[in-house]
Amino acid sequence: MNNALLNVQNLRLHFRAHKGIVQAVDGVNLDLCRNEAVVVLGESGCGKTSLARAILRLLPRNVQAYSGQVWMDGTDIMTLDDEQFRKQVRWAKISMVPQAAMNSLNPVMRVGEQVAEPMVTHYGVQKEALAQARQVFQRVGVPVDFMNRYAFELSGGMRQRVAIAMALVTSPDLILLDEPTSALDVLTQANIMNTLKRLKQETETSYILITHDIATSSELADRVAIMYAGQIVELGDATRFFTAPLHPYSQGLMASVPRLHETKKLEFISGQPPSLINLPTGCRFAARCPSRFEKCAQEPPIIQVGDRTSVRCWLYEKPVSSKQ
Repeated sequence: MNNALLNVQNLRLHFRAHKGIVQAVDGVNLDLCRNEAVVVLGESGCGKTSLARAILRLLPRNVQAYSGQVWMDGTDIMTLDDEQFRKQVRWAKISMVPQAAMNSLNPVMRVGEQVAEPMVTHYGVQKEALAQARQVFQRVGVPVDFMNRYAFELSGGMRQRVAIAMALVTSPDLILLDEPTSALDVLTQANIMNTLKRLKQETETSYILITHDIATSSELADRVAIMYAGQIVELGDATRFFTAPLHPYSQGLMASVPRLHETKKLEFISGQPPSLINLPTGCRFAARCPSRFEKCAQEPPIIQVGDRTSVRCWLYEKPVSSKQ
């Protein structure tokens, strides 16, 4: 892809827990173009946040395994040492808006200083950093005089906008958004998503949006990645996905979402997702899948079914043609 910005290949992040090894990210492949938004959807505990942290190398202390390739602008950033990664990638090329903005903001620092801090850290220019902070405050819809306030003086929506401003201040190529509208009221969620769409057009920034909210994600998505039990089980164009999902898990998710002009009875996915400590052999969704058959006892490969569209399911295996 000539326009490729990010290419993740066989990324793994396992960490130790009291009960065993948590396989939070287990062989993930993901690609992203410039000025593109990929939404990562899945149930809580499927590894979505761990995927973002693995890309940005924000790792827990109890890491058991961390491997794979993460290509950014043609460079495998996994080969960089920690200091090189901190200077060249984190916040310079890739930034992150963490979940729960109040917890990510320092309660004893004015929010303007916090937004300017990444610029100061990377480029050491206090005056220019504050000027850039003023610009991004205006861009995300926060009054400039709010720069002198503390986080506890702002509403939840304003705190979320400040967190987005902090991610934008260094003009990164890619922003990882971890549940940016969680714990916000519906109107504020809509305003935040509209802000993100406008910023995507104005700054040509790429997004990876991590969420479990299908309705909200449809507002921003160019492509959709469905994550289940540490793996991406479907990846493809958003328009196609929302009308005709491929993987049985994706179909179950879409069947559980109410539609404005439909009276169809909502469905649900029976059973529970597997523990990331004790994963089943074969297809990880098989125990809950209405379409399972004998071959599901084997690990399904990633099957390409179209241009930049893939699914991890035996149902899409192409039959081997017999020789005449």
